Amino acid sequence: MSQVVVITGLADGMGREVARMLAAAGDSIAGFDVDAERIAALAGELENIGGDHMLEAMDVCDRPGILAFKDRVLQKYGHVDTVLSNVGIGFFGPFEETDLEKALKCLEINVIGAAAIFQAFVPSMRERGKGKLIAMSSLVGRIPFPFESVYSASKFAIGGLVQSLRLEVEPFGIRVALVEPAQVSTRFAAKIHVLPPEGSPYRERAGRFIARDEELVKSAPNPVDAAEKIVKIIHSDKPSMFNQVDMMSSVFLFLNKILPMRVRDSILCNHMDIKV
Repeated sequence: MSQVVVITGLADGMGREVARMLAAAGDSIAGFDVDAERIAALAGELENIGGDHMLEAMDVCDRPGILAFKDRVLQKYGHVDTVLSNVGIGFFGPFEETDLEKALKCLEINVIGAAAIFQAFVPSMRERGKGKLIAMSSLVGRIPFPFESVYSASKFAIGGLVQSLRLEVEPFGIRVALVEPAQVSTRFAAKIHVLPPEGSPYRERAGRFIARDEELVKSAPNPVDAAEKIVKIIHSDKPSMFNQVDMMSSVFLFLNKILPMRVRDSILCNHMDIKV
């Protein structure tokens, strides 16, 4: 049965591929992204696929705008089956040198952005007695990586938000899920990888981390492969709480469960080539 799916941050990467696949499957797509040019291009692609859609250019930090968007979606479709909070930005750098105003913006987009889109559609799902809320998290939402303290904090927050929310909304027939990729071969990492300045005590190790991360991205799942797994989660009536799209996430999360912290830390530092 076809669904009405709301997606945030769908102008690029996995979100874009998910929208294309859902449209090809006969689902209706409503979504927004801050990148107006790429949103317009995606709308053209969905037209060619033949999928019903309602795409808009909007910033996820525009909370009144999100509520107005919700009203337009419900007016057009009558209901929403699934909300996928895909919007998010990365954040890289030594914590000591972090610009906390920029960190605040990351948390607003990654955490409050997800909260805003979920909060907008929960009432209609509750009244209907069914629906799914799916959030893009990350491996670093359960296993913190060095030089990604702020980004990791945002993903830990998403995990806490969604797991807590589950206990509130499941009695009303609303299912929740997290998607936890480690790496996907998109431009995401390249956008945030900036070496600390000359003279920084963290510069050399951060440089090794960046080089290793960029090496790993080359063999990571591509957005199409990742999107296929996300679409399966969207189409599932009872998705699992935690979902991975790549082997690295599955392996590290398994080791995280069974190994002492000291051993886990050693494996992580060796894996990312940042052992002192």
